[in-house]
Amino acid sequence: MPTGFEIGPLTIRFYGVIIMVGALAAAWLATVEARRRGENPELVWDGLVWALIGGIIGARIWHILTPPPSSVDIGVTTMYYLTHPLDAVAIWKGGLGIPGAVIGGVLALYLFCRRKKLDFLLWVDIATPALALGQAIGRWGNFVNQELYGYPSDLPWAIKIDPQYRLPGFEDQETFHPLFLYESLWNLGIVIILLWIGRKYEKRLFPGDIFLVYLILYPLGRFLLEFLRIDQAVIAGINANQALMAVIAVLAGGLLLWRHMRKSAELQQQEVE
Repeated sequence: MPTGFEIGPLTIRFYGVIIMVGALAAAWLATVEARRRGENPELVWDGLVWALIGGIIGARIWHILTPPPSSVDIGVTTMYYLTHPLDAVAIWKGGLGIPGAVIGGVLALYLFCRRKKLDFLLWVDIATPALALGQAIGRWGNFVNQELYGYPSDLPWAIKIDPQYRLPGFEDQETFHPLFLYESLWNLGIVIILLWIGRKYEKRLFPGDIFLVYLILYPLGRFLLEFLRIDQAVIAGINANQALMAVIAVLAGGLLLWRHMRKSAELQQQEVE
């Protein structure tokens, strides 16, 4: 399967094209949400550049700090990247990490909102369904690169991985769980749920609630999918991504519950008075 094409001296990789398509689709959805909330949709395109830069930097840093076993086995460790800065910035070598992309993108959005004097919690809610859509589309870049697959499988939807892309210990296997597809579908479901919640319960939501729901749903799916993943990033014997997802989901769920319980208690107190 080709991974790109050439235009003169330039090599255009399908992975990058898919990421950009995902980013543009996400920006379009964010403009729809901004307009629905009475905000200026043009601000989305201004913030997109910030979010992309922050997301890419965060994703690369996450990969550098949590390299998968397949990279460690060939000597590409965190220390390797720290001593080879040119390889560290070569995002086409090694990959990107979604948790870091989310962290970096949200931090960039916060800085953008500070600069433009915008309500961060409002705009992070606007951006969140778009983020999930961008992830859903972007995951197909893993299909092109024949990566992010799970344990061997003979299910009808299992995907064939060419020999050169098979992980050590699985060279004699041909078909595997398409984790990229599972996560893509999960993210599409999140988009639908977030848009529905934002409309159905609009008057009951606090600014930032949509983002908190995302921080419950996405980590839950990622936590479960990590059980099928072969190439897990392990730190001190613990699956780093899975552990982080569990912590984020619990914290986000607790914060969401606390916010609404506190508001309910305040309303009850007012009724008593």
